[in-house]
Amino acid sequence: MLRLTEIKLPIEHDEESLLAAILRRLNIPRKFLLRHAIFKRGVDARRPGPISFIYTIDVEVSDEARTLKQLKNQRNITPSPDMSYRMVAKATGKENRRPVVIGTGPCGIFAGLILAQMGFRPIILERGKAVRERTKDTFGLWRNNILNPESNVQFGEGGAGTFSDGKLYSQIKDPKFYGRKVIQEFIAAGAPPEILYVSKPHIGTFKLVGIVEHMRATIESLGGEIRFTSKVVDIELAHSPRLAGGDLSMDPNGAQFSTLADPGQGRGYMQVRSVSLASGEKIETNHVVLAVGHSARDTFEMLHSRGVHIEAKPLSIGVRIEHPQSMIDRCRLREAAGHPLLGAADYKLVHHCKNDRSAYSFCMCPGGTVVAATSEVGRVVTNGMSQYSRNERNANAGLVVGITPEVDYPDGPLAGIAFQRHWESKAFEAGGSNYDAPAQLVGDFLAGRASTKLGDIQPSYTPGVKLTDLSLCLPDFVVTAMREAIVAMDKQMRGFARPDAVMTGVETRTSSPIRITRDESYQSLNTKGLFPAGEGAGYAGGILSAGVDGIKVAEAVAQAMVNDRR
Repeated sequence: MLRLTEIKLPIEHDEESLLAAILRRLNIPRKFLLRHAIFKRGVDARRPGPISFIYTIDVEVSDEARTLKQLKNQRNITPSPDMSYRMVAKATGKENRRPVVIGTGPCGIFAGLILAQMGFRPIILERGKAVRERTKDTFGLWRNNILNPESNVQFGEGGAGTFSDGKLYSQIKDPKFYGRKVIQEFIAAGAPPEILYVSKPHIGTFKLVGIVEHMRATIESLGGEIRFTSKVVDIELAHSPRLAGGDLSMDPNGAQFSTLADPGQGRGYMQVRSVSLASGEKIETNHVVLAVGHSARDTFEMLHSRGVHIEAKPLSIGVRIEHPQSMIDRCRLREAAGHPLLGAADYKLVHHCKNDRSAYSFCMCPGGTVVAATSEVGRVVTNGMSQYSRNERNANAGLVVGITPEVDYPDGPLAGIAFQRHWESKAFEAGGSNYDAPAQLVGDFLAGRASTKLGDIQPSYTPGVKLTDLSLCLPDFVVTAMREAIVAMDKQMRGFARPDAVMTGVETRTSSPIRITRDESYQSLNTKGLFPAGEGAGYAGGILSAGVDGIKVAEAVAQAMVNDRR
């Protein structure tokens, strides 16, 4: 097949116009074109000129070699790459112990799915509930101010991505087209087929619920086992007298080094033997995929106490900011605002501040809502969510400021968790200590005064908001950076600094505060058989990238299991 890029057409075009553009590009008559398929469709909203669609098309012609030879100087015509997914290994049924996957977010689901497709019959453990039961618990917080710490936006089948915009695009490098495998599996599970070719695909929360259930059924049909309310509380590790590099480590008295005597420093070399559940059950295994998500703080603490190598990682903190979606549409799509083929517009803004901080928009949710996303008692966390239709009145996005462990939380691998908890607790207090969130209007925030009444924009956060001064629950340097950034971003997108735009705090779970460092085999630096994966381990930043990482780690587990039986 051949790939044609940069085919530009008006928004209002029909199939015949696309076909004619393909034939013009190839310079062939209609009879030589056997078939064509859209690989990618993007929107060109650059000024000047009208907004258009930009296509990448895969075509099959009757004489491909001859056509390529005739068009060899055309940079927009190349052979289509082979994007087929191929299994790297296959189980024989002689494996001593089944692999265990901890977590059923996007990473855990895809790790489990790929292992199941290869015949390894994974056991998948989830501390939360199945997705529909979990949804009821989540609404318990949103509607009744009642938090279930084990079943909420962060914990349960589908992971944090279930209650989000369901975005399926990423900036990761993907030479093996794992991302396409992820999207194809979503489509097979019931996602709209268009997500395979639109430039910024999304699914939305309610559609994700059914998709997650379908994928669970697929895993189970292939011999996998999924257990809910099965919280892993410990991992048994066998300690080797030899380090990863092969040298003995001795204490001052001449005894061989024990990793447990120096937790978290990554000096010992260990092997996974089993996982223990809160129920008291122990599951023997030598291969554990750790796909727990960025909010499994107690799991990180347990791993650190067992000596697994963990490093602090940069993160961001800020708020959710809401504007009318109609305003965003006008800013981004101009005269085409509201066109049904374009849908609700999004944005991505960044500003480098005078205090050497960077402020940026994060996880923008067109036509969505701000949601309560805490997983711990006595803390408030915000996030954004959209349905597939993206037809709610407000647009929302995280407005966050980057922070680093070296400067902002230098006190060890888990210091970022303490940093997050501090500001989440402050937000709980500022919101009234009942899971309402603190909120402030942009005009008041810029002026440095507490808000006392709303303007035209009504906040979407439930259970509710308490108008206050957000500087009570954000670091001073974040407040300073955000004030500067809002004014600068208003120049990039007029109306961003409108006085009645609503800011709701706090946004702290932008990414994991730690990285469980792994080597080229995707295993922990000092723990053989432990495969840190996804966003919680510090290796992904969204549904698509987490799913891709799950595939990569599943392949690494399969290869390790094949090597172990040799």
